[in-house]
Amino acid sequence: MDRFKEMQVFVRVAERSSFAWAAADLLLPRSTVTNVIKRMEARLNARLLERTTRKVRLTLDGEAYYKKCIRLLTDLDDMESSLSGTTPKGVLRINLQGTLASHFVMPNIKKFIVQYPEINLQIGEDDRLVDLVTEGIDCVLRAGELKDSSLIAKKLADLTQLTVASPDYLKEHGKPLSLDDLQSHIAVGYSLDAASKPTTLDFKVDNTYIDVNLPSITHVAGADLYTNACLAGLGLIQVPKYRILKELALGELIPVLPQYTPPPMPVSALYPQNRHLSPRIRAFVNWLQEIFTQLKSMPEIS
Repeated sequence: MDRFKEMQVFVRVAERSSFAWAAADLLLPRSTVTNVIKRMEARLNARLLERTTRKVRLTLDGEAYYKKCIRLLTDLDDMESSLSGTTPKGVLRINLQGTLASHFVMPNIKKFIVQYPEINLQIGEDDRLVDLVTEGIDCVLRAGELKDSSLIAKKLADLTQLTVASPDYLKEHGKPLSLDDLQSHIAVGYSLDAASKPTTLDFKVDNTYIDVNLPSITHVAGADLYTNACLAGLGLIQVPKYRILKELALGELIPVLPQYTPPPMPVSALYPQNRHLSPRIRAFVNWLQEIFTQLKSMPEIS
């Protein structure tokens, strides 16, 4: 059995957490699967799996080796698919920003699955920055300005943003009518740093964007938390319109300084540079582009 076949056996055991289930999936005798793992551990001089009476678990060395095996096997499969022109297939690990996932991706995801039935989607949700290579993720969907130049980015849309506050906040602090009025206001901070620091809001004035720094008494690290902090009266926020349609309709959030619009928020798909030829990633990113293109007529998008 060649090393790529051995890697496939190891990966299946790791994912199924069972020698017996992996053997059944691969149509191999259980003894063959057991012997493959033993040979790999002997050759690598490392224990890859912890065996118990109920379950098989990856060791720390096993986790590191598993991620490398996944990458090698995926690259091999993608190379063969791109050369043969076959339908994209195999595992595609994607990570989606939560509100983008719930509003745009998940309501339409069945269309992608029907179109590409041989792609096995594994979907995670995060607002944080992720290390795609280290964490074995093929593609992420994110909103906001991009900072990681090591990734390939495809812009999908620009989201209309609003500056808003809750009625309770405006009752307490007053409604600003000009940018100068903001000197007596606070904003909800959005960052991974819990320390109190100024928050920057952006406003378009005569075709130029002006930064206004406001103090923050609360910092959050999640899109829903950001909106909820504003609803609780903890400060002004600038947020994509699609996230707060219900709150605007109910009067739970009030637009502030509508004459000075914030810049639109870009939405992008990002993937590692060494994955740009992957048929799976190309299929998914192109599908995302179609979804957001169809939505551009919506006022909260364009």
